[in-house]
Amino acid sequence: MENVLRPLIVLGGTVLLTLAIGWGTDRLLCKADERNHDTPLWGLLRRARIPYQLVLCAAMLRGSYDQAKLLERHQVGIGRTLTLVLIGSAAWLVIRIAAAIVETTYTRYARAHRDAARVRRVRTQVELIMRVVSAIVIVVAASSMLLTFPAMRAAGASLLASAGIIAAIAGVAAQSTLSNMFAGLQIAFGDMVRIGDTVVVDGEWGTVEEITLTFLTVRTWDERRITMPVSYFTSKPFENWSRGTPQMTGIVYWHLDHSAPIEAMREKLRDILRHCPAWDGRAYGLQVTDTTPNTIQVRALVTAKDADDIWTVRVTVREQMIAWLSAEHPYALPRVNTADAVLPPYRVPSPDGASLRRAYEFPRTGRG
Repeated sequence: MENVLRPLIVLGGTVLLTLAIGWGTDRLLCKADERNHDTPLWGLLRRARIPYQLVLCAAMLRGSYDQAKLLERHQVGIGRTLTLVLIGSAAWLVIRIAAAIVETTYTRYARAHRDAARVRRVRTQVELIMRVVSAIVIVVAASSMLLTFPAMRAAGASLLASAGIIAAIAGVAAQSTLSNMFAGLQIAFGDMVRIGDTVVVDGEWGTVEEITLTFLTVRTWDERRITMPVSYFTSKPFENWSRGTPQMTGIVYWHLDHSAPIEAMREKLRDILRHCPAWDGRAYGLQVTDTTPNTIQVRALVTAKDADDIWTVRVTVREQMIAWLSAEHPYALPRVNTADAVLPPYRVPSPDGASLRRAYEFPRTGRG
């Protein structure tokens, strides 16, 4: 009877105690979250309740398993399994706690600073730091798991002896991967490009959506995703429209007839911008920048607070100006001349040879 009750008491008591402690801790975090609405730390820590309970359960089972005297033939294997579960759940718990602290720090910083560019920079750095911390914790946990096996501890000396050769081989084999990792750190702390920046890469306009230690994802205006190694941004030039101040100046071109009413177009441009919410009111202008035998090139300069608004302003000005010209000044639109050409006059001698007379004749055909 004792052999049956003892394992049940030990195992059942451990599970019940784990659930009770986990429930009590979760209630305390809920009350702390309700009292402190200005910080999301307590609410984020609730995400760690599952690994927290696994750590408690594995630790108590590992400590009380010897007293339970259950499956004594497999005591070593079960004990090692509990140790592995304890190490893995502890690593999971550390990652969740670190993520909660980092997210809380970023949220407080974002609330305290109104500069969008600085907030995006901190967000990029925070995400990359979190990835580095997660990688370190996972590597340490995996190493600790391997060291629980006696065979791995015995092989440690030989592994250390050949560490130099292995490191050299790994460095050559993973040269591109390592370069991307260092490029990712350089991007994060060098403030070259940040999450949310508007960039132009290989002729594609888009927004930086994700940055990791090895690759970067750009979401284009038509919702495609371009994924490229982060080393691209440290070795090749690219356009970052969000660098510095987000304010931008846009250009709109028209090809019109030489008789286009330029002064009236300037007034119309002012009226269009006054009714365009995306225009920031800083500046505007309209000039003739080029001419051809058939048309002139008219350029309008407009301003906006960011890349998205400058696109809206440009298309609005282009569409409304063309509609206005078509309705009010149709002669200003480009035309194709279909009339016969007027030939230049030339002079021929008069019959008496005393004077020359002007004639408008077609060129001679060359016959006599």
